[in-house]
Amino acid sequence: MYGNIKEQLAETLTEIREAGLYKTERQLESAQSSHVGVAGSGVLNFCANNYLGLANHPDLVKAAKVALDEWGFGMASVRFICGTQTQHVELEDKLSAMLGTEATILFPSCFDANGAIFEVLLDAQDAVISDELNHASIIDGVRLSKAQRYRYKNRDLADLEEQLKASADARRRLIVTDGVFSMDGYLAPLPEICDLAERYDAMVMVDDSHATGFVGATGAGTPEHFGVTDRIDILSGTLGKALGGASGGYISAHQEIVDLLRQRARPYLFSNAVAPAVVAGSIAALDVVAQADDLRDTLHSNAQLFRSLMSDAGFTLLPGDHPIIPVMFADEHEAQAMAELLLERGIYVIAFSYPVVPLGKARIRVQISAAHSEDDIRTAAQAFIDARAAL
Repeated sequence: MYGNIKEQLAETLTEIREAGLYKTERQLESAQSSHVGVAGSGVLNFCANNYLGLANHPDLVKAAKVALDEWGFGMASVRFICGTQTQHVELEDKLSAMLGTEATILFPSCFDANGAIFEVLLDAQDAVISDELNHASIIDGVRLSKAQRYRYKNRDLADLEEQLKASADARRRLIVTDGVFSMDGYLAPLPEICDLAERYDAMVMVDDSHATGFVGATGAGTPEHFGVTDRIDILSGTLGKALGGASGGYISAHQEIVDLLRQRARPYLFSNAVAPAVVAGSIAALDVVAQADDLRDTLHSNAQLFRSLMSDAGFTLLPGDHPIIPVMFADEHEAQAMAELLLERGIYVIAFSYPVVPLGKARIRVQISAAHSEDDIRTAAQAFIDARAAL
């Protein structure tokens, strides 16, 4: 039976390769950092979500090592059976305090958190109004619910209002948006979204995975940045990016929402609790973030410098201030070739193409870290210039 299927799958894979869309995985030969080992060589890493450089921070590594001895390797249980240690609750409380919310619930990943929330809160009487460029986890989570589905154009407030009008008969309405759109580095217009939500009696949910820890005065994310913390009903986020880069996600929201998730969220009820070492390292990460003004300043300066150098060199960048800096290319093949040439020059970046981004909008998403030095930034910009000449 599999013989015929094998040929069909092989044909599909060939089509993906010929379209320049095939994704390969390179193996790191070192810890995650601004400098990593790849294929026997040391390269500068400009494609990690390691915004504050905490993935190999000594305080986090030490906390995780201590936790292995004190708390063990794994939980071997879901939270409600015997998978809740006191440190799980401590981490949830620290996240709530940082984000300015009433309560927080941990999930194995933010993908799971977004996969849980809609089914629990919404049914066929309700409506979810989602930005068209929201993360795949939000899209999948919405599909799991029975809610009526409305989609508005990316950051288009007029279209959002039209969808709110169209969903007027719904019992509950939830507007959901990424705080930062991961392929573009654009920030959602949260104050205006909140204005519309209040006018049309809707709740607001923000996935702040690419902002928590480094956007906002204290790193509390886009709601803090825009001054709308008390106007956001639900925050989802991850421990797998700026907060140490390990694993785990969360929903941080009103107490009743979190309490209901503990009772009915399937990814929470049927998945192992976050591993003890990850919990301990994440607690240490929040302690570092609380005192990380210097890291946030360095991250911002590094991003501004790279944008300036690349713009002066004539590259096409998507505008913004976020450390996600997309460098745009004419097509998928050019972006892939550029990434290979950059790796030869000691710069590790990844070309993004369809279906991760729309067809015809291929890019290399450069991600800046506070762990990069000024020399690292200048070296990367010059490598882009040299690779373009070779291309």
